[in-house]
Parts: sequence; C-alpha cells; structure tokens
Amino acid sequence: MISVDLVPRLGPTVADYPPGSTFGPRDARSYQFVWLLRGSAIWLWDDVPLPLAPGTLLLIRPGMRDSFRWDPRTPTRHAYVHFTLTGHARADWPLVRDLTGRHDPMGALCQYLLWLGTECPPAWRVHAGETLRLLVLTFLADPAPAGLAPATLPEPVVAMMRAVREHWSDGVARPISMRRLATAAQVSPSTLCRTFRRRFGVGPVAAVELLRLTRAEPLLWQSDLSMHAIAVQCGFADAYHFSRRFRAIYGMAPTAFRVTAPETAPPSPIESGGLAALQSLLPGTHSRVSPMPER
Repeated sequence: MISVDLVPRLGPTVADYPPGSTFGPRDARSYQFVWLLRGSAIWLWDDVPLPLAPGTLLLIRPGMRDSFRWDPRTPTRHAYVHFTLTGHARADWPLVRDLTGRHDPMGALCQYLLWLGTECPPAWRVHAGETLRLLVLTFLADPAPAGLAPATLPEPVVAMMRAVREHWSDGVARPISMRRLATAAQVSPSTLCRTFRRRFGVGPVAAVELLRLTRAEPLLWQSDLSMHAIAVQCGFADAYHFSRRFRAIYGMAPTAFRVTAPETAPPSPIESGGLAALQSLLPGTHSRVSPMPER
C-alpha cells in the first residue's frame, strides 16, 4: 500500500526563472515531480543530460544528485511538488512520462494539484495527498500493452474496423456482411478470414457479432430498456433472435444475465482472444443509446 505525504512549503506550486538560470548540483532529499509550463530546461543527473519541455513529467527520487539549466533565451515557468513515499519498492523507476496521452489522466491530475496549491480550499492538503498518490500510481504503472494499440493491428483489420465504426455511428450496432467487411479492408474475403482467425481465433463476421453482444452488457445492467429495445440497439431483428445468440455465447438468457451480479456473471467474450483490441477502435459507441420504442 503506497502512502504519500506532502513536504510542507514545497508545493504544489510554480516557480519562474529568468533566461539562463541554473540550479544545483544538489542531493535530492525527497521525491519531487517537476513539469514545465513554459520554456525549456536541461535536467542533469550525474552529468547525464535530459531535455525537458512542456508536456513531460519528471520524477526525481531521494539520493539523486542533479541540477537544472533553464532556457537560455526565454523565461521559464515550471510546476513542482515535493513529497515522501512509503510502501513501494521498484527496481526500474521511470524518469519521465508524457502528459499529453489521450487516455492518460496525469495531465489533469497535475492541473488539479496546482489548483489545490493555489486556491487552498478546505482540507486541500488531504485532497492533494490523495491526488498525488493517484499521480504516483499512474506514473509508475507500465504503459498499456502494445498489443492493444491500434497501430499494432494488421492494416486490413484497422481499415475494416473504421468501416464498422462508421456503420455504427448512430449508436446502433448493425450486422455487416462479409463482402462489405472485405471491401472496407481492401482484401479478399478469404484473406480477411485468415487474418482474423490467425489473430483472434474467429472470423470477422463472428468477431463483429461478439462485439455487438458485448454492447448489451451495460444496457442489461444499467438501463430499463426492454429486451426488444436492447436487441435492436445491438443489431438484432427481435428479442427472440437476440436471446438465442446471447444464450449461445454467454450460456444464459439475457433476462437471467440482467439479474446476475457482475462479479458472478459469465465473462465477456472479448476478454479472450484479443478482441478487446477491436473494441478499442470503437471508442464511446457502447455508451450511446438511441431511443427505441418499447414493446
């Protein structure tokens, strides 16, 4: 269990330096996050230089002998916060992380820390400590597995999923024919099938159906939609057809699934075979529910 405590009077706050300023060398006595808001800098650790620019978060650890050389041409503003950390041992500490990742919360956490340190609302130190703990955990976490990145998927798969995304742009996950999928992928149906079976263990049409069925999970657990409405939302002609396919994959009827606690429900079909990589190419579509008439 990681425990994080702020070092009094050492942030979160900002510092402004005139062009050409330097700091150090010094022996760091606490942990410190540093991120530039304007300008640039060179951070030296044991005389090994590391360029810093806005959008990069640096973690300095106790015992490091380091120094800073601030931008020689323009004023530099950087934010920082010192803290103590207990309950975590890691051999390969990262030095820097990118704050500009689309799915990464670290940039927002840094902004919130600065707001807390500037405005000092009631119990701000408690909130800052909790925010800083989350920032540390996110910073230390390994990046997302490369296998989940869209760029690592074969180009025909990515092109096919672009067509699926467009086809589902109104929030309804309609089925798509094999011919249309292959046309979008710009390969023959047989080539696309081989690519999918080699990578995911199922063909493209079956993979798309599993994605459609997975979209039913939040609708069953977190909506009052009828079975017919959920069926249509997931691209099935009626509740009977939807229930039959759902039972074949999940091993229970959707009505039974709806009253089953998530922790004891059958696993999602995308949890195996790498199909989550396909779902990642459809951001936000699972949460968009089109109004459907009740029957």
